Amino acid sequence: MAALADPEEVRLHLVAAAQAGTALTYSEVLERLGYAFSRPKMRALCAMLGSIDREAAERGEPELAVLVVRQSDGLPGQGWWVGGGGRARGYEGPWQGPEAKRFIDAVQAETFAWWQCQAGTGLQAADN
Repeated sequence: MAALADPEEVRLHLVAAAQAGTALTYSEVLERLGYAFSRPKMRALCAMLGSIDREAAERGEPELAVLVVRQSDGLPGQGWWVGGGGRARGYEGPWQGPEAKRFIDAVQAETFAWWQCQAGTGLQAADN
C-alpha cells in the first residue's frame, strides 16, 4: 500500500497551522494532501500523526497532532486520546464536552505559542 503522503509534507502543513494559531480538521488536512475525506484515509493520517509527534518529541518540539480535530466539536479523535495525548499530560477527564475542550484549547495554545516564537511572531521562549 502506498503511503498517504510524505510525512514531512504533513508536518509542514501542521507547522504552518500552528504558526497561524489555528487547528485543522481531518478533512482540511486530507484536502491539502489531495484527498477527499474517507475513514481509511483518516486512519492512515492518524497513524502518520503519531509518527510525526514521536519525531517532534525527539527534537524537543511540541506535539502537532493535537491540532487535527473533528469538524463537529473541534476536538481530536479517539486515536489521539487512546494514544496517550491526554494521559501524557495527566488528563483523566472525558474525551468530549466542555472539560475536554478546555484541555485541548490549553494544549493547542502551548503548541501555537512555541511555533509562533520559532517564526519570530510570538514572545521569546526560554531555551529555544
